[in-house]
Amino acid sequence: MQTNWQMIRDRLAEGIMRGEYAPGQRLPTEPELCRHFGIGRHSVRRAIEALAVEGKLRVEQGRGTFVETAPLIDYQIGRRTRFRQNLRDQGVAPGGDLIEAGLVPAPAAIARALDLPEGAPVHRVLTRGLADDVPINIGLSWHSADRFADFGSRRRQGEKVTDIYRTHGIADYFRRSTSILARRASPDEARLLAQHPALPVLVVQKTDVDVEGRPIGHSQGVWSAERVQFTLDTDPSPPGTG
Repeated sequence: MQTNWQMIRDRLAEGIMRGEYAPGQRLPTEPELCRHFGIGRHSVRRAIEALAVEGKLRVEQGRGTFVETAPLIDYQIGRRTRFRQNLRDQGVAPGGDLIEAGLVPAPAAIARALDLPEGAPVHRVLTRGLADDVPINIGLSWHSADRFADFGSRRRQGEKVTDIYRTHGIADYFRRSTSILARRASPDEARLLAQHPALPVLVVQKTDVDVEGRPIGHSQGVWSAERVQFTLDTDPSPPGTG
């Protein structure tokens, strides 16, 4: 015999499957669901929690509970990957917000990636990427403060990385390396991605270089594995061809 929360979970799941609740739609509030089903708030919360673990719902603090967007973003990773263009090519509106930006000494791993002395000043910028207003990634990036003195201030003003590069004489750049691993999200990552902490994330580390092969930026992106899949472009064409 089903418990109350299991019954609510199944009925909500059926409603999502039948299209009664569309992708991205906000569910009724907990009190409204309690009245609708005639049961207590604890059962409603447990049902929502179970569906969030399954990736069918996402809970956003201060906004409510939403039906998870069904289609995966097919994110193309190649030599010239650009976040906004990647999403626009799929008919998805790109967005994002800057969470923090500051100047820090380069840790050993970051210094190696950027060919800098350990402890050299670097801009550390934390951002969140959105697809049709749904969080899909959290990005940490590091850039040499000696080479890009105004990087942090311009990012705080909302300028795009590509535009900042261009004013520093970098008309083109590409990836030198990419690594991907899967793990469980940290509590802070789950909160920023508006996903359940039990759901996995994909961690992508990359180093970008200019056309002469000099490192210009290193980043680590934490992506929602429920919302994004990666397609790797293995075209070996050098920059400026194809």
